[in-house]
Amino acid sequence: MRIGHGYDVHQFSENRPLIVGGVRIPYKKGLLGHSDADVLLHAVTDALLGAIGKGDIGTHFPDTDPTFKDANSLQLLKKVYELVKNEGYQIGNVDATVLAEKPKMKPYIPEMKKHIANALEAVETQVNVKATTSEKLGFVGKEEGMAAHAVVLLKRKA
Repeated sequence: MRIGHGYDVHQFSENRPLIVGGVRIPYKKGLLGHSDADVLLHAVTDALLGAIGKGDIGTHFPDTDPTFKDANSLQLLKKVYELVKNEGYQIGNVDATVLAEKPKMKPYIPEMKKHIANALEAVETQVNVKATTSEKLGFVGKEEGMAAHAVVLLKRKA
């Protein structure tokens, strides 16, 4: 078995869509980034890369490469999962937390889980997504941005 941890953070920005876990969420601001800035999927992607010892998302999809401008993070996650499979592993489970003061994530979590499970060729019971606030503390609490943590367990293919 292999375990990986991922963390990502993005600041809010005007005139950008808010996409978290592959779900477009109606909100007055989106997240700033070279790709679609999906903080949750970036954390999951980094956790997968960590578990197989293959660096991080910036190594594989650098923000200096115009190819990845406004890239769909679900597609990036799928590419990384191909690396995982090539290393002989499959998903055991994913546990992720989104840190956001606003908007509330709870209504969108079932769809996020579905997107992540599909990208990782897993069933939804292998994916857990939860959300919390920062109790008004720090950049998340001041509604300046969002963050996410993810932990993955990989197991050898049968």
